[in-house]
Amino acid sequence: MKIAFLTPEYPHPRTGNSGGIGTSIKNLATGLLAQGCSVRVLVYGQKAEEVFDDNGVCIQQIQNVKLKGISWYLTRKKLQKIIDGLYENKEIDLVEAPDWTGITSFINPEKCPVVIRLNGSDTYFCNLDGRHVKINNKFHEKRAIQKADGLLAVSQFTADKTNEVFGIAEHFTIIPNSIDVATFKKEEAIKELPNTVLYFGSLIRKKGLLELPFIFNELIKENPIAKLILVGKDVPDIISGSGSTWGMMQKLFTKDALLNVDYLGSVPYSEIQKHINRATVCVFPSFAEALPVSWIEAMAMQKSIVASNIGWASDVIDNGLNGFLVSPKEHAVYAEKINILLKNVQLQQEIGLAAREKAIRKFSIDIVAKESVLFYQSLIE
Repeated sequence: MKIAFLTPEYPHPRTGNSGGIGTSIKNLATGLLAQGCSVRVLVYGQKAEEVFDDNGVCIQQIQNVKLKGISWYLTRKKLQKIIDGLYENKEIDLVEAPDWTGITSFINPEKCPVVIRLNGSDTYFCNLDGRHVKINNKFHEKRAIQKADGLLAVSQFTADKTNEVFGIAEHFTIIPNSIDVATFKKEEAIKELPNTVLYFGSLIRKKGLLELPFIFNELIKENPIAKLILVGKDVPDIISGSGSTWGMMQKLFTKDALLNVDYLGSVPYSEIQKHINRATVCVFPSFAEALPVSWIEAMAMQKSIVASNIGWASDVIDNGLNGFLVSPKEHAVYAEKINILLKNVQLQQEIGLAAREKAIRKFSIDIVAKESVLFYQSLIE
């Protein structure tokens, strides 16, 4: 089976910056290769036209067409021509694209099936954030979903919310995001730092970073030696217009709490595991996700987690069994759950082991790849 992914991002030095969509595609591509599939990744919005190999995955860089007013349409038609050519030459059997901004809305391949996988559209995230969505984005995202030959979603919540925000009633097959559980595993050689709380990910409002200072303020009252480590890119705040979420956060910590906070900035993806290993507890007080890979990575590394209890969360964590789920707005309760874990080593270990067990059982790349192959086969046949 020959699978193509159409995407605006992919994690490789030659293709530029990448977020969760690119990471998810790379993980799935690795799993598909192990299943005997061939994988081609079509990365649009690139500075050059080039094809190269990335550990068995064929990466094809594609430049957008630039013509004022109709670039969006001409780029889609260029992508359609590329897909048709690859299908005609028997280089691909199927193409999958994310829901973000609806790139396939005006791509109409002659024969090649098109799959849309929900990782969270702009319309979806704007709804969760309580923000206004751009009319063009909503139009293209809805059209892309309705035109697709097959529909996937990374969580049931994302599928249900997508149907709600677009006023549609489509059926989505649920296949979650995946990680390489062999790579993300606890390193016994790296010493864990007691009373250390870690957040890793973008510093942005939608991920609860403006609630985290209040949570940590409460934690410091009960546990004055607790440390908060922040790892991730500082993002401008759309609502306030501030150029720095970290700048906003600093004003929300009490004086005592801020002394125990260490912001490390953005670090290479390869270094994330080191910080997870050293942490006692990982926290994710997010308001808007589809199915967060960062949570699964921490689970795979046997970390006890306190995360938000919104929508998608129960698709990842079973509250009290392999992590705790709490409303990010309930600062004192959230802090209490963190402190319970900081103080109870046995509970940390029990929850951490259960978390890794679930990561292996549900989110490992081989499991997710097999589920994806079965879906692709049913669509091709």
